[in-house]
Amino acid sequence: MKLIGLLIFAYLLGAIPNGVWVGKAFFGTDIRQSGSGNIGTTNTYRVLGPYAGTAVMVLDIAKGSVATLLPTLGHVTTFLGTATPLLFGLFAILGHTVSIFDHFKGGKAVATSAGMLLAYNPIMFVIAAGLWVSLIYWTSMVSLASMIAFSLITLISLAFQDWYLTGIALVLTIFVFYRHRANIQRIREGTESMVPFGRGYHKRQKSKSR
Repeated sequence: MKLIGLLIFAYLLGAIPNGVWVGKAFFGTDIRQSGSGNIGTTNTYRVLGPYAGTAVMVLDIAKGSVATLLPTLGHVTTFLGTATPLLFGLFAILGHTVSIFDHFKGGKAVATSAGMLLAYNPIMFVIAAGLWVSLIYWTSMVSLASMIAFSLITLISLAFQDWYLTGIALVLTIFVFYRHRANIQRIREGTESMVPFGRGYHKRQKSKSR
């Protein structure tokens, strides 16, 4: 019963739509009605600005981390053994993407997945964060950077022979690509939104000025 209760709590924690609640509480804005309509960090930055975007990113990472730590704090184990925290992290990710508080809709799971990784393997999180930031600089596209970073973390976890993390990372990579299918189309067309810095952004601005 404790296991089931904590898994439900992990789902509910992940289901908190931080972007929506922050937008409504502090800006009187429903970010689902603006920009891309997504409730995550990128659209929050786009619609509400960097402070709100950073706050939502931190909160989304935090809910993934807290959920992943629940079995340790509650002294709960499953057949997964030391990988039990990943199960709880997955329930938080499920909550984030299929939120009971958002008509069973949700975000793209990037930040919440990062939070799970932070709690499960901090070193891998640092590697992932470094890759993601570097890729944003080179591409100027959060969507493309996220998809590449998830793919690389899958390969890195495979190299370290962490089979549970590899399997989950592979599933999440497929899911992230699926949720970014509209972004992929815009990337192909050269119309994907860019952050206002980095090599990709400056390259696009240079081509426009010709």
